[in-house]
Amino acid sequence: MAEPIALTALALDAAIGWPGALYRRIGHPVGLFARVIGACETLWNRPERSDAIRRALGVATILLLILIAGGTGWIAQHLLLAYLSPWGWLAVALLAWPALAQRSLFDHVRPVAKALQAGDLPAAREAVGMIVGRDTASLDEPGIARAAIESLAESFCDGVVAPLFWLLLLGLPGVWAYKAINTADSMIGHREPRWRAFGWAAARTDDLLNLLPARLSGLLLCLAGAGGWRTLWRDHGNHASPNAGWPEAAMAGALGLRLVGPIAYDGVMHAKPWIGEGRTDANAGDIARALRLYVRACLLLWGIAGAVAWVR
Repeated sequence: MAEPIALTALALDAAIGWPGALYRRIGHPVGLFARVIGACETLWNRPERSDAIRRALGVATILLLILIAGGTGWIAQHLLLAYLSPWGWLAVALLAWPALAQRSLFDHVRPVAKALQAGDLPAAREAVGMIVGRDTASLDEPGIARAAIESLAESFCDGVVAPLFWLLLLGLPGVWAYKAINTADSMIGHREPRWRAFGWAAARTDDLLNLLPARLSGLLLCLAGAGGWRTLWRDHGNHASPNAGWPEAAMAGALGLRLVGPIAYDGVMHAKPWIGEGRTDANAGDIARALRLYVRACLLLWGIAGAVAWVR
């Protein structure tokens, strides 16, 4: 039953995303996780506590998130399939739909290309600042374009492939437990002193849950781009993350670009290694190419989900 649920959720997301009107009225389910994480961080991540205690409380935060997200997902899926037969699966698909971000990701990256194409660097910096964590105020056109393409590649895993993977594998509890942990990683899974101990469990759990989806993301991007294999195998380890390097290296290789490199965060320049061996002067046209590659990779993912449904 997981496959028609997954395909329906994919179709809903591709068609309408998460509408702005709906977001303004009820927000997004991820916002609930963010509030739980924020409350735990405020109560438990106190500087006077030892790193060992803060790490243990970080583990407790992750277990609480799994209990809330996975437990609620399991109860909802069980009740809907049991009492709304034969249409319970459609209700489950509606609940899984917000966990996917195909349309949202496309709609956030495309304005960056449009602003660059119009020669409006301030608007491009503002648009890319909504999807990346690095400093954007001084980015030039190639820096803005590379940032957008890198975010598109990494978020293809976090926002599309990984949620679908866990939806297919474990159903509604799997996809929402993944989204809760991924949200925790983005909020507290950092190496700065404030979060290093408390966010350790969030970062390591997120790494584990993305292990297979990240590699699948890289393979799909190379297949969709009909190339990039050499860069994928050679440069995926150039990224600080054990997972993000796979889709970013695949994107770099497929587009013939060099991505990442030196990046500034909070006014501090970090000398990150380059991924890829192509041009560094990315532009609006390269973002458009990356978006077309992304759409083809999403279609391949649809094909995989359909094949799994047919086999089962």
